[in-house]
Amino acid sequence: MLVRAVALFVLFVAGSGAIAVAQRTERVPARQKFTTFPMMLAAWQGRVDPPLTEKELTILGADDYMLRTYFTAGKAASLYVGFWESQSRGDAVHSPLNCLPGSGWQPMSYRPLSIAVTGAGGSHRKIDVNRYVIQKGLDRQLVVYWYQSHDRVIASEYWGKFYLVADAIRLGRSDTAIVRVVTPMADGTAASEAKAEQHAIEFVQELFPVLTRYVPT
Repeated sequence: MLVRAVALFVLFVAGSGAIAVAQRTERVPARQKFTTFPMMLAAWQGRVDPPLTEKELTILGADDYMLRTYFTAGKAASLYVGFWESQSRGDAVHSPLNCLPGSGWQPMSYRPLSIAVTGAGGSHRKIDVNRYVIQKGLDRQLVVYWYQSHDRVIASEYWGKFYLVADAIRLGRSDTAIVRVVTPMADGTAASEAKAEQHAIEFVQELFPVLTRYVPT
């Protein structure tokens, strides 16, 4: 733990200078705004969720975001995507885990999850994401989330910081996005958890090919 903390400290110190330099020439490729994101993803029909409050937006610091819930054939998936054009101004991506305790949710279990998706141009790949089961009272939900930038999907926050510095030096860019999908669980059984995971995977597989138009590569 100490070695990792020291490594991160050195990385942040080195990165602060790199990002400051990148800020002068940072050019984010054109992207579509989330307001144009499709309300239909294959058979999934979307519904816009209530917007974040001004206080929440200030804390978040994102330049663009989307909150929706998609439904199909008795399944539901809550989607949040936040996009930061630059992290050189002090705004940084927040892990969803930071917000859970404040809203009453507690993480109950974690394991990595690999999902086969179709990327830009029809290419097939697998992405590694975070998979949590969270609980508030008797309610349980399954959460998958990842960080995405420059056609790269990252589950680890630590690797996300590494690539932030590397991309600032190499590309002069620090833009990134976080993608979170939540599916409900009927109860706390293993069968319910497996069902919620399958619903999340199915939704992510329909979502991912569309995201490339909204998260610059």
